[in-house]
Amino acid sequence: MREEQTLRGNHALLARANPLAKFAAVVLITMVLALSIDWVSASVALILELALFPLAGLTLGLLWQRGWPLVLAAALGGWSTTILAPDSGAILLDAGIWSISEGSLELGLGVMLRGLAIALPAVLLMSCTDPTDLADALAQKAKLPHRFVLGTLAAMRLVGLMAEEWHTIGMARRARGVGSHGNPVQRLRATLGQSFGLLVQAVRRATRLAVTMEARGFGGSQRTWARKSVYSILDVWVLLGGLGIAGAAVAAALGAGTWNMVFLARQ
Repeated sequence: MREEQTLRGNHALLARANPLAKFAAVVLITMVLALSIDWVSASVALILELALFPLAGLTLGLLWQRGWPLVLAAALGGWSTTILAPDSGAILLDAGIWSISEGSLELGLGVMLRGLAIALPAVLLMSCTDPTDLADALAQKAKLPHRFVLGTLAAMRLVGLMAEEWHTIGMARRARGVGSHGNPVQRLRATLGQSFGLLVQAVRRATRLAVTMEARGFGGSQRTWARKSVYSILDVWVLLGGLGIAGAAVAAALGAGTWNMVFLARQ
């Protein structure tokens, strides 16, 4: 509920843009970053994306709070690529069972930065987009089926409640003395039990929501809309911004001579 109120109270510039325009800009950036595995294009895109966060009313602290799992995943992906990729160029570190060369380090850095540059626009999109506005845009502008749109809206609402549900279940279990002490194996078992409890609660909540929506006539053939989804000049600038980030990333990589197509990646 607090997440929903935050989104509705967000008066930042990007929060006023149409969700479909923001989604199209994210697609443009992602398509370009998916083509190359070099570190230059990913670095340029990442820097420009970070510069957009104030326009969405976000800070680096809030970004870390919401996106730290993505940062961790990107770092692990870059590290594993660095130590597993074939050696090329000078050997920088040789630990026996694995080694790091100039080529493998460049490849791992490219994978890590590209992962971050692809994930951040999605975080930006979800942080400044109200789920109801997104559902309105999908139904009115994209003409997607009502049942699909309403199901997506319900899922987005439920995802926002999972963190609070996890905290509530954890507090209840600790009050009974479960999961608050013991060796690592016992703690892992307690975490798995808490995860199962979260799954049960999610199924129950989804079932109640589905029955309620069906009883209130959601998914019917005739729909009316409380809010109209419209395009504005701001949406044009959002699309141009996405195109500009994609173009700047490609131009920087080509200028530096590091553009490296994924399916033709140099080893």
